[in-house]
Amino acid sequence: MKKSTSGKLALRLAGAVTRFILNVIFYVLVVAAVYKGSTFLYHFSYEVFGSVARTTEPGTNVPVQIYRGETTMNIATKLETSLVIVDKYSFYIKTKLKNYDIMPGTYILNTSMDYDEILEIISDSKNSIAAEESIESAKDGIGGTKTETEEDGKDEKDGDKKDESDKKDSDDGEKKENTEKGGAEGKRP
Repeated sequence: MKKSTSGKLALRLAGAVTRFILNVIFYVLVVAAVYKGSTFLYHFSYEVFGSVARTTEPGTNVPVQIYRGETTMNIATKLETSLVIVDKYSFYIKTKLKNYDIMPGTYILNTSMDYDEILEIISDSKNSIAAEESIESAKDGIGGTKTETEEDGKDEKDGDKKDESDKKDSDDGEKKENTEKGGAEGKRP
């Protein structure tokens, strides 16, 4: 009877130690997750409501082109990849909370500007250094306001003229080649 009682006691003790260790691990993980989450939330809210810049003064000037019809998230992504802002999500939320209307154009932004300064510049079209472009014309590479059908019609007319002049030039080239070889026009030696 002594043996079975000491075995049961050892199992109870091992079970209690295991539960204690698992509880400690669980609570450490919970505390670490809460710490990480609160740190992230603090920095994110500071980026939205505080004054944050990518670099310190003097920074670097970066030209950024914003197209008519471009979404705020696309603009925020463009600013983040141009290394002008810290985080595109905090910039997006700040823009939406403060109701900024971003204007199309090309702007010179500095990496030492905070979000408010950047938004002040890109929400006033007077600060643009170049004419605005729509996102469709930028994709087409046209840069104007003509539609695709107008451009296609023009290309066809220009293409016909090019074909005629190319054909005439190639005929003249063949004639010269044959005469240089000593052959008569239209005959091959």
